[in-house]
This record gives sequence, structure tokens and C-alpha cells, in this order.
Amino acid sequence: MLKASRVVYGVREKQILNGIDFYVNKGEFVGIIGPNGSGKSTFLKNVYKVLKPQSGEIALMGEDLLEMSNREMAQRMAVVVQERESSFDFTVEEVIMMGRQARKRLLERDDDEDRALVRRILEQTQLLDLRERGFSTLSGGEKQRVLIARALAQQTELLILDEPTNHLDIKYQLQLMETVKRLNATVVAAIHDLNLAALYCDRLYALKDGRVIGMGTPQQVLTEAFLYDTYEVRAEVYTGPDGCLRIFFTRG
Repeated sequence: MLKASRVVYGVREKQILNGIDFYVNKGEFVGIIGPNGSGKSTFLKNVYKVLKPQSGEIALMGEDLLEMSNREMAQRMAVVVQERESSFDFTVEEVIMMGRQARKRLLERDDDEDRALVRRILEQTQLLDLRERGFSTLSGGEKQRVLIARALAQQTELLILDEPTNHLDIKYQLQLMETVKRLNATVVAAIHDLNLAALYCDRLYALKDGRVIGMGTPQQVLTEAFLYDTYEVRAEVYTGPDGCLRIFFTRG
């Protein structure tokens, strides 16, 4: 679905990504973790072409992503980032409908098929009762759900989440991740919270200083030794009755 090979990126004399290798298979939920400044968000920005790698290759569905037009990329990959305040206000339904633009020709209007799809997505993401609300009036968690819904309206096979749960209360973090997990889509997400990563991800990539320092299932990656070496904190790691890891950070 998505494969990156030897991706290098830097600014002036500072090297931020030092040869990243990465892949995600169809249907996987893959998380990218690492301490602040490790390169998580920078790598994803290279994937969705806000930044351009200095060297390396990125393939989307077997084709060179860096050679694709933005329109072609948007038909194959949807991106959700942290919500930022906008000076314009639209209703929830209008924001979600914006996701259809990647599928339309210039000046092509929304039709009954678009409206039917958006209604299904409103129901799927439990936003139907909010469809006429102004986007700016929503809570942080509700806004992020709307942005997920807008991404779904693009009807892509791959969803990129660039730290979308940062600055959200834990309730809204869980709601957002649960919404995404229920989609059964192919997902790549940069995740700050390690317990969320352990709970929802099939595989993890761990970055530090712009390099991949670990890859595998949460059980394989999130060991007590790894947490100490990577984050310089002590922790106890347990497996709960549901088979998911629980990480408890300790003092000292």
C-alpha cells in the first residue's frame, strides 16, 4: 500500500530524517512513535508532500508518490492533521462535502450521489445530529471527528493521521481512535500516547534522531528496556485480559 525507502530530509545543516525505511500493508493500522523531535511528523509530511525528501523513494500502491499530482494523491490518500482554527466557518455537512472535491472536475457541482455518501458518513461517524452546526462551535474532539469524516468522503484506500489526538482530552482521544479503528481501513498514524498506540495499532515504527530504532507489534516494541533507552523513563509493562499492553510509568 505504502512503502518508503531510505528517505532523507534536512533543513540547512540539520539532518532530521536519516534514511527511513517504512511500509504498511493493506488493512493494517500502523503507528509511528518516538520522543519529541524524533522525526515522526516530519516523515509523514514527506509522505503527504508538504515537505520533499532530499533523497529516497516513496511508493503509493506501487507508483512513485513524489511524481503524482496532488489531485491524484488525494484520490488515493486522505490526511488528517491537528485541527487549527479557521477564519471561515462552514457547517459540519459542508466541511465533510469538501472531501468530495478530490473526485470532481473543475466547477463540477455536488450531486445526489455525493449527498447520499455524505449522509452515510455522517451516520457512520455519529455526526448526523451535528450536520447543521457551525464547525467553529464544536469541541476539539468533535472537530477531529469531522475531519476524519471529511477524509472518508475522499474515498481513499489509505488514511494518514498526523498526531490528530494531541491537545485532546482522553475521552476525545479514545473516541477518535475508536472511530478510526472501526473503519477497518489502512491507517498510518503518528501517535504521542504510547498506551493509545498499544491499544489500537497492529504494528509500530519507533523513531529517534530521525532513524528507525524499532519495528514490530506493540508487544515486540514496547518493552521496559526499550522505553528506558528511548524515552529515558522507567516503566512497567503488563498485558491486560484483552491481550493489550498497559504501560505504567514509575517515579525515579
